[in-house]
Amino acid sequence: MLKRACAALAFLFLVAGAYAQQASAPVTALVGGNVVGIDGEAAIQNAVVLIEGDRIKTIGPAASVQVPDGAKVVQMAGKWLLPGLMNMHVHLGLRLPGAAGAALANETDPQQVLRMANNARLSLLSGVTTVRLVGENHGNDFALKTAIQRGEAVGPRIETAGEIIVPTGGHGRLEADGPYGLARAAREQIKKGASWIKIAVSGGIADTHGSINAAPMTDEEMSTIIEVAHRNGVKITAHNGSNEAAAQALKFGIDGFEHGYHLSEATLKQMKAKGTWLVPTIVVSQSGAMEFFKKIGSPDWYLERARSTGKDHWAMLQTAIKVGTPIALGTDQFPFEPNEGTTATIREAELYVDAGMTPLNALRAATVECARMLGLEKDVGRIGAGKYADIIAVDSDPTKDIKTLRTISFVMKGGEIARNDAVAR
Repeated sequence: MLKRACAALAFLFLVAGAYAQQASAPVTALVGGNVVGIDGEAAIQNAVVLIEGDRIKTIGPAASVQVPDGAKVVQMAGKWLLPGLMNMHVHLGLRLPGAAGAALANETDPQQVLRMANNARLSLLSGVTTVRLVGENHGNDFALKTAIQRGEAVGPRIETAGEIIVPTGGHGRLEADGPYGLARAAREQIKKGASWIKIAVSGGIADTHGSINAAPMTDEEMSTIIEVAHRNGVKITAHNGSNEAAAQALKFGIDGFEHGYHLSEATLKQMKAKGTWLVPTIVVSQSGAMEFFKKIGSPDWYLERARSTGKDHWAMLQTAIKVGTPIALGTDQFPFEPNEGTTATIREAELYVDAGMTPLNALRAATVECARMLGLEKDVGRIGAGKYADIIAVDSDPTKDIKTLRTISFVMKGGEIARNDAVAR
């Protein structure tokens, strides 16, 4: 009898524990909005999106999805819901040549992390729910990522490459030479938590030295660092504008290129054949960036270097779109940075349309394709059951007009509402 009573009591504790666990996950219902067909399918009109905890539980027309009692109901009537935007080339601690950069010359690591945290918050509020950081200093990115994951700071989901690894004199701070020096540098970043490795295989716009068309790494250096990254289950991307460096890196299995300023059609076709990603950052060499550079007091040499690169950069993007090179959106400006009447992230997507993409494909480059590049398709990039509730809302269907992204009025990340312009504060 005592054994039966103990067993019954244990069962009740299990049931109570399961109920408490279930009850601890709040349910939110987004009702009345239209869910964008991100894969080209028809939109779900007058939809209900049920969110339990940080993930989407159910999605469908209002007639077929019942809102449970006690759910927090958020009215989205007239709005179009789409996945949170993603930005794959971000430096939250960005410091460029000019007066604004000079003012940060003596910035300490604690000061920089606080500045990065503010930039992360502003990025999320602008509608960007996932970023890939591709070059930060002294492990500050890892500290910020941890703080956001713990709820101690507000910001997007972060994937990060740690510091940019370069041969001596290259486009970055973490210099290493020879295959073993580069291998050690890569392993150090992976040990700290890097989910990508970033190298620089040519010069950059912000350099006073080194040609953007150069290829400074030896074959042994290049092949070794790519192999080390892949042996550790980490992808590797390269700052690059050089066809010569691209051919070298493609030979050894690089996963992606950033910028691609001067890449030829033949190189872009090879990238398509190999599934190598291009993150264009087209905004950095076009007219909107020139306004930004002047605002921060960039020197004349920097403005001229950006201007002279812009023509080839634009032609490269048009060719990449034409031949079907895999493209994931990235800006190399703060995701929220003002750019020609909108943010850098949204302007980047608009420029893709100007260069030949359909609005749907530009939207996918900012969501689905980023998730695919990161290998996170099961978690982000779409509004679907089981995925994180990373959702934004706009005034009309962005697959018809990409400029409707300028009307973002609601931002949710992981079931938590970060911004809702319809609610008075």
